[in-house]
Amino acid sequence: MPPALSQRVIWLFAVACGVSVANVYLAQPLLDSMAHDLAIDPAVIGIVMTLTQIGYALGLIFIVPLGDLIDRRRLILGQTVLSAIALAVVGLVQNAVVVLIALVAVGLLAVVVQVLVAFTATLAAPASRGRAVGTVTSGVVIGILLARVFAGALADFGGWRLVYLVSAGLMLSLAVLLNHAMPAHRQPRGAASYTALLRSTAMLFVEEPLLRLRATFALLTFAAMNVFWSSIVLLLSSPPWSLPHSAIGLLGLAGVAGALAASSAGRLADRGFATVVTGGALILMLASWAPLALAPSSMLALIVGVIVIDLAVQAVHVTNQSLIFAARPEAHSRLVGGYMVFYSIGSACGSISSTFIYARAGWYGVCALGAAISACALVLWVFTTLRRRRSTSECPGTPATAGN
Repeated sequence: MPPALSQRVIWLFAVACGVSVANVYLAQPLLDSMAHDLAIDPAVIGIVMTLTQIGYALGLIFIVPLGDLIDRRRLILGQTVLSAIALAVVGLVQNAVVVLIALVAVGLLAVVVQVLVAFTATLAAPASRGRAVGTVTSGVVIGILLARVFAGALADFGGWRLVYLVSAGLMLSLAVLLNHAMPAHRQPRGAASYTALLRSTAMLFVEEPLLRLRATFALLTFAAMNVFWSSIVLLLSSPPWSLPHSAIGLLGLAGVAGALAASSAGRLADRGFATVVTGGALILMLASWAPLALAPSSMLALIVGVIVIDLAVQAVHVTNQSLIFAARPEAHSRLVGGYMVFYSIGSACGSISSTFIYARAGWYGVCALGAAISACALVLWVFTTLRRRRSTSECPGTPATAGN
């Protein structure tokens, strides 16, 4: 039996996830200052975000699955301390090449977030697993949304390097707190070797149709969300709004309301309503593009749209994780690592396509793209739900969770 997971530890995990994932996004409002200070051409300074995301993707593939092979407690503490060191290097070193290498390490080690999510799923009682995962996931989303606000405000006070130094201090503080709070837990060996572990991660997609389906939902929903977030700065920084970047960053605060609803989705998933939650959330995501389309003329409509789309995406995300964790309890780390690769692919595709469409069709083209992706996700849900109901009626012994 896993040790009891107290609410205090769940909230500490949520804070740790929020701070850790923020490290991946800290550079977004700092790129101009970093380009000037590091003597990097402003036209290519976007490589900072690219390298950090590459590091994160590599971590999902090569580090997160280790949680099913070695002690997750030591893995979490090691990543947290090494993250602090990498962040300190970014904040202190003057050489641009070294800084860029350290940023790859920042992204690589930020996947401690997914190890913490998997650890939460392992420690939580089955009846409350969705709620626990939802609470921790709320911390992840809030960290992403507030990273730009935090970085912009701190950079205005003491420069971009201070942002990374403060984050390094936060990671060290979290390492101390986690060391004292994390319960001891003996992780059973799920694979004979690291190579076998990586191979078995790929095999999970062959063996588990539920994982394939839920990973596809993640790809589509996060593609839709990043279609919005990657292009909204282009809209708001131009007439009629012409807002400064610090004000645009505050829009992330509106998304926090949606993120806080994630634990509610987890509770409903625990009660067997995962399919209904997914369908309802996908309908909301599609509907959110109506108020978002009014953003050029209405800030209120924009804020409503942000709240709705973030609520919808996080509801699907929490439900996805709750279901896949229940499917293979012995492979939580491999499941979340493989699942999040699809999240990353969707995020990258949404960002790239969004700016491309904005340059050619403007904001309404972006909204049409986001609505089309949302509609694809909803159609997939309808198709798989009907197919599962048909197969269940023909074969009454079919497990109800098989197609959720």
